[in-house]
Amino acid sequence: MRRHYLITYDISDDKRRTQIFETLKDHGDHVQFSVFFCDLSAVELAQVRALLHPLVHQIQDQVMIVDLGPDHAPLDAGVECLGKPYEPPIRTMII
Repeated sequence: MRRHYLITYDISDDKRRTQIFETLKDHGDHVQFSVFFCDLSAVELAQVRALLHPLVHQIQDQVMIVDLGPDHAPLDAGVECLGKPYEPPIRTMII
């Protein structure tokens, strides 16, 4: 079963921050500076954690992973925005 996750980070080093951004962009949607929405299975979540762990300085940095519930529930139903509303990216498949 897939679930929605909000993953956000506060990384003190530019090189590590870029590596974390590049890792997360392959697994989710970049929605704000240092914030991603990801739809992941348990295995994919474990893979993302394994990829991020060596990039995070355990004293200086922080990555937060917030479970937003099952992916069959619309993500925008559980996200409240003040100001500009959240607009999920439009995904197109080219064959």
